[in-house]
Amino acid sequence: MRFAKNRLRTAAATATAVALGAAGLAALPATASAATAGLNVQYRTSATGASADQAEPWIKVKNTGDSSVQLSGVKVRYYFKADSASATYRFACSWAVKGCANVTGTFGTLTSPTATADRYLEIGFTSGAGSLAAGADTGDMQLRFYQASWQPLNQSDDYSFGAAQTSYGSWSKITAQLAGTTLWGTAPAGNGPTDPPTDPPTDPPAGGATLFDDFNYSGYSDPRISANGWNVRSNSGGPGVPGATWASENVTFSTTGGNSIMNLETSTAGTAATTEQTEVLTKATKFKNGTYAARVKFSDAPRSGPDGDRLVQTFFTINDLTAPMADNYAEYDFEYLPNGGWGEPANILYTTSWETYNPDPWQAVNQHTESRQSFSGWHDLVLTIDGSSIKYYIDGQLFGTHDAAYLPERPMSINFNQWLIDLAGQTSTTARSYDQQVDYVLHIKDQVLTPAQVATKVNAYRSAGTTFQDTVPSS
Repeated sequence: MRFAKNRLRTAAATATAVALGAAGLAALPATASAATAGLNVQYRTSATGASADQAEPWIKVKNTGDSSVQLSGVKVRYYFKADSASATYRFACSWAVKGCANVTGTFGTLTSPTATADRYLEIGFTSGAGSLAAGADTGDMQLRFYQASWQPLNQSDDYSFGAAQTSYGSWSKITAQLAGTTLWGTAPAGNGPTDPPTDPPTDPPAGGATLFDDFNYSGYSDPRISANGWNVRSNSGGPGVPGATWASENVTFSTTGGNSIMNLETSTAGTAATTEQTEVLTKATKFKNGTYAARVKFSDAPRSGPDGDRLVQTFFTINDLTAPMADNYAEYDFEYLPNGGWGEPANILYTTSWETYNPDPWQAVNQHTESRQSFSGWHDLVLTIDGSSIKYYIDGQLFGTHDAAYLPERPMSINFNQWLIDLAGQTSTTARSYDQQVDYVLHIKDQVLTPAQVATKVNAYRSAGTTFQDTVPSS
C-alpha cells in the first residue's frame, strides 16, 4: 500500500485465520494396489442455543481409508445462514490436539444459497499438522466463530448446526474433501461437487479493454516502462519505516524459465538511513470493475543476511483518500507478511477490501480474509470486482468473497510494493535483503474471468509474442 497503516490490523490481528491450498495425492506405482481414500467427520456443539454469542462447532476428522493422508490436503466445511447480507464473521480455535497454530479457518459464499445456508466456514490445516494414519483421527478441535460486531447469532436456521449434538458423533451435514474430492457429507442442495457443473468453458469472453504486461524490460530506467504507463517509485513517504528510501534502482528484470520477471528488492541494515523499499505502480488511475490478475513470488527468507524483518509483500489497487472517511475511497489488497507484524507472530496473508478510513484518530471500514501459513513461492493471484461482490482467488481456489458495501466508486491504480512495517522484528545491524518477484499483470475491464480463463488469456498473449498491451481508456 502507498500510505502508512501501522495500525491497520490492530483489530484484525486478534482473529484466527485460514489456510488454503490442497496437497495432491502421490500417484501409485503401476504394480501397486490402488489405495482407498475415506474421511469421516464427527461433530458436537458447545453452544446449543438457537441464539448464541458465537457458534462452537467442535470437530474431529477421521481417516477411514487404508493409507496415510496429509492433513494439509483436507478441507472441512460447516454451512450456515448469514444473519444479514452485510454480516462479517471471525474464526477462532480455542484448543486442538494438533495445535491451533496448525488449524485454519476461512469464510466463503455459496454459489447456490438455500434457506439454511448461504455461507460456509472452511477448516483447513497447515503442513505443521502432519499426516493422519489409516484409522486415526485428528483428536478434538474446539472451534468457534462469531460476528465481527459481536451481535448474537441465530443458529436455528444454520444447515450444519445440531442443537442436540452435545457429544461427538458422525455428522453428514459437514463435508470433508481430500485434494479437492468430497469424501464425506452432503452439501446444501445445489452446492454439491457437480452443482453447478465443474467444467465451465475456459475460453475468456471476446473483447474487453485490457492491460497486459509481461514485464519484459532491460532495467528500471528503460524508457518503455514510463511509456507503458508505469512509475518506478523514488519519492519519499509512507508506508513503512519513516525516513526510508524508495529505491528505483532496486527494481530489476531478468529471465526465468523463459519468462521475463520483475524483481522488487527491499533491504536494510537495521536503521532508517539504510532501509530501501520498492514500489511499481501505474501512473493512471483508470481501473475499476473487472478482473485483476498477477503471478507473484512471495519469499519467506531473505536473499542474504539474517531473517526476521516485518516485511509486507503486495499486489493491490487503490485510489486517493480525498478526505477522512470519504465514501469514494477504494482499495483491494493481497498482502503477505512472511515474518508477521501488526500483532501477528508469524507468516500470514491478508486480502482486504476497503470502503474508507480516518488516519487520525484511526478508524477503518473494511472487510478482510486472512490465512496463517507460509505462502512462499509462486502464486496466481486473481481479484474480480462486479456490481455485487469482490472475490479473491489464490492458485485457482476462492480465498475470500467480500460484500457489495465495499465496491469501488472511482477508478484506481494498480500497484506492487515491498516494504518494512518497522525495524523491531530484526534488530541486527547486519545488512539483509528480501525479494518479491512478479511474472505478469493482467486487467480486463468490466469482465469477470475465472482463474482458468485468466490462464488462457495470458497463454494466448505469450503464444502470440505479445509482451505489452493497454487498451483500457483513460477515466
